[in-house]
Amino acid sequence: MTKVILSGCRGRMGRVIAELVQNDSEIEIVAGFDPGAGAKCDFPVYANPMEYSGTADCVIDFSSPLALDDLLRFCTSKQIPAVLATTGYSTAQIDQIQEASTRIPIFRSANMSVGINVMIDLVRRAAAALEGYDIEIIERHHNQKVDAPSGTALMLADAAAESVSYGAEYTYDRSQRRQKRDPKEIGISSIRGGTIVGDHTVLFAGFNEVIELHHSAQSRDLFAVGAIRAAKYLSRRSEPGLYDMQRLLHDEQ
Repeated sequence: MTKVILSGCRGRMGRVIAELVQNDSEIEIVAGFDPGAGAKCDFPVYANPMEYSGTADCVIDFSSPLALDDLLRFCTSKQIPAVLATTGYSTAQIDQIQEASTRIPIFRSANMSVGINVMIDLVRRAAAALEGYDIEIIERHHNQKVDAPSGTALMLADAAAESVSYGAEYTYDRSQRRQKRDPKEIGISSIRGGTIVGDHTVLFAGFNEVIELHHSAQSRDLFAVGAIRAAKYLSRRSEPGLYDMQRLLHDEQ
């Protein structure tokens, strides 16, 4: 059985994971990390990760970028792998994660959905095949999301940029421009409203035709399912390194 620590256990996604784990005989939550008061948990909760002296096979983190320092300090000192499902990291924090991955296994993805990660592979293939097509990405999320564009939109943009022959440039706003679209642009548009869980479209616009790849998340449960799957996968990895859902899907084929 995989024994995990749930960081951000009193948050929205933490509560979803805790509920799903109750019906999964292959995984158990042995402790939680969360600095705030909130719903009572069925496991001990620590405001400071270093207060926990027990063992675990993996940490699942759905908290905040503000928690990263303490979380990485705990994981590297205890040699416990970490699944980082939090979004909104700064460039410096991504470098920090990269450095920590030289000491422990770290699984990081801006989106834990298996479907989105299959879509990323499709975008990579489509961008390579549709040379000369204009690429636009539209992402929609709920009105409480603080970062824009979404981490998933950037993952999709990066997948497209890797596959085109030119040096792609990301464009987030055209309101101040009075000029035609540059063929090298990958446009990224963000929409915030209501309770939209997550909706991403990648549009390839060519001469007299348009191709769209679309993914719509119907429930936050799918992100929790992906994080649990990642924790089981990472707990079987002993070598330090940076893992992601693309690697998981490849290894599990």
